Amino acid sequence: MTYKIAIIEDDELIRDMIRFNLEKNGYAVEVFSSAEMTLAQTRDTLYDLIILDLVLPGISGQTFLEKIRKRGDNTPVLMLTVKSDLSTRINALDSGADDFLLKPFSMDELQARVKALIRRSLSQRRVPSSQILIINGYELDMATRKCSSNIGNVVLSEKETNLLRFLVRHSNETLSRADILEEVWGMDVAPTPRTVDNFIVKLRKLFEDDPENPRLFESVRGEGYRFNG
Repeated sequence: MTYKIAIIEDDELIRDMIRFNLEKNGYAVEVFSSAEMTLAQTRDTLYDLIILDLVLPGISGQTFLEKIRKRGDNTPVLMLTVKSDLSTRINALDSGADDFLLKPFSMDELQARVKALIRRSLSQRRVPSSQILIINGYELDMATRKCSSNIGNVVLSEKETNLLRFLVRHSNETLSRADILEEVWGMDVAPTPRTVDNFIVKLRKLFEDDPENPRLFESVRGEGYRFNG
C-alpha cells in the first residue's frame, strides 16, 4: 500500500528535500507553498499524513490546523518549526498537531516520525466491534470473539482477535514482528518475536486449508508476515 502525504512548506529547498526523501522511500507526495491553496485540496483528498510548516505566508500553519480540525479532519499532522520554546510546542499540540519537529532536522528523524505517525493513525482506524469478519469462509464475530474454524466453533482470546484485526487492516502488507508486537501487545510484559510466531501458528490451524503450507498467513523470509486477504 502506498501512503499519501501532503507537504505544506513555503521554503522551496526544504520542501523539495522532504519530497525527494519521502518519494525515495515509497510515499506518494503532493506539495503546497501556502495553507490557503491547501484548504480546498485537503477537503477533497484523503491524506495519510500532513507535514505542516508553522510559519507560512498568509494563513499560518497553526490557523490552518485549527480550521481542518474544526471541520472534523483528523489526518495526522507533523508540525515543522524553528521555534524551540515550550509555549510554541504547547500551542501546536493544543491546535491539534500530533507531533512536531524542530528545524533543522535530519531526514532519518523525519522518516522515523512519519512512519510512527502513519502507523499510529492506522491502528486507530478500528474495525467496528459489531463487524463479522470472513476469513477463508469462516466467520468471526468481533464483538463476542466467537468464530467457526477448522476445529469447530471456538472463542478467540483478546490478543488473537486483536492480531487478526491488525493483520486484516494491513492486508497484503509485509509486517515485521516488531511492528506486530508494538501494535498488538504494546507495553505488555515480556512478549517476544517468538510470541508472534506462536500466535500465527494458532491462526493457521484455525483458518488455513493446509496449515503446513499456509496461503493466508504467509511468512516473508527475513521480514515478518503478510496476511493475504
